[in-house]
Amino acid sequence: MFGINIALLIYVNSGFLIFRHTLGREVSMSSWRDNLRYIEPYVPGEQPDLPDMVKLNTNENPYPPSPKVAQVIKDFDSGTLRLYPDPGSKVLADAIAKRYKIASNEVFTGVGSDDVLAIAFMTFFNSKKPILFPDITYSFYDVWAKLFCIPYKRPELDEAFKIKAEDYYCDNGGIVIANPNAPTGIRQDKSFLRDIIEHNRDVVVIIDEAYVDFCRESALPLAKEYDNVLVVQTFSKSRSLAGMRIGYAMGNPELIKAMDDVRFSFNSYPMTRLSVAVGAAAMEDEEYFRETTRKVIDTREWTKRELNKLGFSFCDSETNFIFASHESVDAKYIFEKLKEKHIFVRYFNSPRIDNSLRISIGTQEDMKYFISELGKIV
Repeated sequence: MFGINIALLIYVNSGFLIFRHTLGREVSMSSWRDNLRYIEPYVPGEQPDLPDMVKLNTNENPYPPSPKVAQVIKDFDSGTLRLYPDPGSKVLADAIAKRYKIASNEVFTGVGSDDVLAIAFMTFFNSKKPILFPDITYSFYDVWAKLFCIPYKRPELDEAFKIKAEDYYCDNGGIVIANPNAPTGIRQDKSFLRDIIEHNRDVVVIIDEAYVDFCRESALPLAKEYDNVLVVQTFSKSRSLAGMRIGYAMGNPELIKAMDDVRFSFNSYPMTRLSVAVGAAAMEDEEYFRETTRKVIDTREWTKRELNKLGFSFCDSETNFIFASHESVDAKYIFEKLKEKHIFVRYFNSPRIDNSLRISIGTQEDMKYFISELGKIV
C-alpha cells in the first residue's frame, strides 16, 4: 500500500512482540505474560501411594490420630456444612489456650503451620532490612521471602550444623529460627534463643516449632516473656493430622491481632467446621498424645543405635526424623536403592547436605524392616 513494501517480522524478545518494518519504526505490543508472577515454588516431599511401601520421607506420624478425633468425624453433622464456620475458630483457639495455659487472644489458628508462617511473614516483615534465617533450614522460608518481596540473608550454620548466635546480632528486619531445625533435627536451648532475642528486641523473632513435641522443651515461655516473640506449632506431626491441615501461633495479643487483620483481608473463613472440631478433640486428648510421641521417641533412639552399627553418622536429632550420612556409601545411591524397594526417605540435592538422608521415624516394625533392607545396601 502507498508503494511501500512493508516486511513484517514477528518475534518474541523478552516477553514482547516486536513488529519491525521497512520504515525503520518499531511497535511493541505487550503480552499478558509480562504481568505474571514468576517464582520457583517450594517442592513438597514425594507422596507415593503404593500398597507395600514404607513411607519415611515427609515426617508424618506413623500412628493414627486420637480415637477422640475418629469419634468427632463419626458424629459430625454434615448438614452444618451449609453454614460458614466461625471466623475466629474459637473452639479450637480455646482448646489450644487451655492446654498451654495462655489466653485465647494469644492464639492464632491457620490451615497448617505453613499458612500460619506465610501470614506471619506478610504481617511482620515489612521493613527494607533483610530478615535472617539459616542457610540450611526449612526451604519454604526463602520461597515466602521471594514471593512477598522481603529481602533476606541466610547466615551459614557451622560445620556441626549449629546456628552461630553472633550472626544474628546485626541490624535486620526480623528473624526466623526452626527449632528443632529441619532437616538437621538439632535443637537450640532456651538460653541460646534468649540471647538472640535480647539482641533483637526491635524486630519480631519467629520460632518455628513443628517438631517440638519430640524434644525436651518449647520456647513458649520466651513468648510469654518477650512481646516480640511468636511461637508456631502444628498438628501435622505429633497429633497425626497432616491430612487435616491445622497450625497455630502463640504470642502476645498485639501480634495475634495484627496477623488476624492480615488474614481476614483475604480469607475471612479460614478453618473448616470439621477441622476446628477435629483439632480441638486432638488437643484435648493429652494421654493419647503422650503415648504416641513416646513411641516415636523410643523408636527414634533405637534407630539411631542401629544406624550407628551400619556406619552412619548423624546430628543428635530431637525430632521425628534422623538426618544421616554413611561413612562410605553415597546418599543418592542409598536413596535410589531404597526407592527400588518401595522404601521412601528424603534426599536433598543441595549444597552441604547432598550426602545426607532425612529418615522419618515410622512404627517400630517399619524401622526394623528399613534397617534390614538398608543393611543389604551399605
